[in-house]
Amino acid sequence: MRQAGRYLPEFRETRAAQDFFDTCRSPKLCCELTLQPLRRFPLDAAIIFSDILVVPQALGMEVVMVPGKGPTFPEPLKEVEDLLKLRQKVDVTAELGYVFQAITLTRHSLEGKVPLIGFSGAPWTLMSYMVEGGGSTTMAKAKSWLYRHPEASHRLLRLLTDVVTDYLVGQVAAGAQALQLFESHAGHLGPEQFQEFALPYIRDIARDVKSKLKAEALSLVPMIVFAKDAHYALRDLAQAGYEVVGLDWTIQPQEARAQVGKGVTLQGNLDPCALYAPKEKIGELVKKMLENFGTQRYIANLGHGLYPDMNPEHVGAFVEAVHAHSRHINKHG
Repeated sequence: MRQAGRYLPEFRETRAAQDFFDTCRSPKLCCELTLQPLRRFPLDAAIIFSDILVVPQALGMEVVMVPGKGPTFPEPLKEVEDLLKLRQKVDVTAELGYVFQAITLTRHSLEGKVPLIGFSGAPWTLMSYMVEGGGSTTMAKAKSWLYRHPEASHRLLRLLTDVVTDYLVGQVAAGAQALQLFESHAGHLGPEQFQEFALPYIRDIARDVKSKLKAEALSLVPMIVFAKDAHYALRDLAQAGYEVVGLDWTIQPQEARAQVGKGVTLQGNLDPCALYAPKEKIGELVKKMLENFGTQRYIANLGHGLYPDMNPEHVGAFVEAVHAHSRHINKHG
C-alpha cells in the first residue's frame, strides 16, 4: 500500500522534526518509516519510503514540500528552452544514492521476513509535475505541452525514461526484490494521448530494465505497473512487459480480468475510503473483492494510497480480513 505509514502516529512523530525531502535523503529515517507499518500489521511486503519527485530533483529541479499545499516546484518548466536547464546525463548513483542506501539498509533490517519493493513515478506523471509546478486538478499546463510542443514533450519523456530505467536498475542492485511504476496521472490523458505520450515509455522502461538487469548479471524481479484511471488501456498495459497490473477501485474485477487475460497478475482494488467503514463492513467488502478476483494471480491491495486521517485499527482490519478470507477460499475453493 502506497503511503503505508502516514496514518500512523509514530510516522508523524518521526517525520515532524524534519523537512520531507530531508527525510527522503536520510537512509536511516527511510528505513525506520518503511518498517513502522510492519511492526503493527502482518503485511506481506514492504515498500521503501521515498517519493516519486526525487527524479526531477536528480535532473536539477528544485522541489519543496509546502505544508497544506504539497510538493511545489518554485521554477517549473514553462517554455521549451527550459529543458536546457535539466541535466541531460544523470549519474543516478551520485544523485539518488541515498535511495539505494535506504533500500540496502532496509533489506538487511527486514532479515528476509517480507520482500522489499522499490518504485518510481512514470515519465508522463513526472513530466506533469515538472510543468504544472505541483499538483493540479486538470493538468492543463502539462497537457498543453503535449498539443503545442509534442517534439519537446517526447524529448523530456525520453530523458525521464532513461533516468527512471537506471534508477530502477540501481534499486534492484541495492536490494529491491520487486519494482512498481506509478503512472498516477494517466487518467488526465485520453486513449490517444496515452498511446502516444505514456504507453511507449512505460513499455520501454519494462524492456530496458530487464535488459540492463541481465547485462549486469542481476536478478530479474517482478515489475508492477499502476496507471490510475487508465481502464481504456488495460489490454495494452497487460502486454507492456510487466508481471503485475495494478487497478484502481473504479473497475469491476471481472471486467479487468477479461481485458488482461490469465497470464498477468492483478493488484488492487478496494476503494481506500472503504477503510472509513466499520470493521465488520470492511471484512464484508474484502470478502466480496477476493471472491470476485479469486486468490490466484492476484495481490489484494487498495485501489490507491491511504489517507493520513485513517484509523490504524481499520487498516489492521483490512489486512486481517485479506488473510482470513484468502485462507478460507484457498481451503474450500
